[in-house]
Amino acid sequence: MQRRFRLTRSEDFKRVRQHGKSYTHPLLVLVAESSEGRHLRVGVAAGRATGNAVRRNRAKRLLREAMRPLLTMIEPHWDLILIARRPMATATLEQARAALGGLLRRARIIPADEA
Repeated sequence: MQRRFRLTRSEDFKRVRQHGKSYTHPLLVLVAESSEGRHLRVGVAAGRATGNAVRRNRAKRLLREAMRPLLTMIEPHWDLILIARRPMATATLEQARAALGGLLRRARIIPADEA
């Protein structure tokens, strides 16, 4: 994912977690908040409950890759956080894309006919 699309500052993560709306799936949690920024920004996280460092990093890579083709479909005024759950570490890319697409449609971030 390109640098301009990354949500990196801890203050931004805290703001989105506190004020954003969350949507859950067995593989991941999506927290979305509208922002005044010029770009869509996405933060990816995986807690210790996901597994050891290797499993957490795999889950985060999987989420970033699942998000990459969707970046052009999303309006630029969103801050999103993707939080991996334990089953994400063993999921396939197709499962991750399906879960992420479903959550984005549920949150009305992308149209129902997209993804």
